[in-house]
Amino acid sequence: MVVQLLKMAAVLIAAIMLGNWFFQEVKSARARQKPWYTPYLTPPGIAILMIAVVLPLAIWYWRQP
Repeated sequence: MVVQLLKMAAVLIAAIMLGNWFFQEVKSARARQKPWYTPYLTPPGIAILMIAVVLPLAIWYWRQP
C-alpha cells in the first residue's frame, strides 16, 4: 500500500511540475504578446498535448477486445 501511495505521489508531483512549467510559458507568451498557440509549441506544451492525445488513444487501443 505504501508503494502505491509513493507511485501516486510521484505522478502527482510530476503533473504539478509540468503544469507550472507550462503556466510560466503561458505567462511569458502573454507578456511578449505572442499568439495564443505559442505556449503549445514549447517543450511543456508539446508534452501536455502528447499526453492529452496519445494517452486516451492508447487506453482505447489496449481495451479493444
